[in-house]
Amino acid sequence: MSDTFEVVAAAGSLRSSDPAATRLPHRWTDGGVTVSTAFTGAHLLHLSVAACVLNDLYREATAAGVELEGVRVTADGGFDADGGASTGIRYAVEVESPADPAAVDRLVARVDEVAEIPRAVRAGAPVHRRSEPPHL
Repeated sequence: MSDTFEVVAAAGSLRSSDPAATRLPHRWTDGGVTVSTAFTGAHLLHLSVAACVLNDLYREATAAGVELEGVRVTADGGFDADGGASTGIRYAVEVESPADPAAVDRLVARVDEVAEIPRAVRAGAPVHRRSEPPHL
């Protein structure tokens, strides 16, 4: 497979104005987040990374006293020829902030260290099919 599966998660001043973007509430931003993606497993895997990074930017910014006006995280990646293994996930971060650019750089670096989903993907995780569906 040579396709790249790109997703975008954005909040604040960097939210998408595209009416096709999905809008979701977000505990750290009044206007919520926008998500631009197709609905495939590959896209959702990449979205989990983008969403986690976006959330953790807001969480860590609060802890560090860094004001964020907007955040956009774009993630993409592909799969090998069989579709059985990811070729890796890349993400990029855009931040609009009145804070000192060095403080924003430190924030982005901190999030790269602590963001849970990217850390879990980097470490790998077993995935097992359940024999029966959960009771809801």
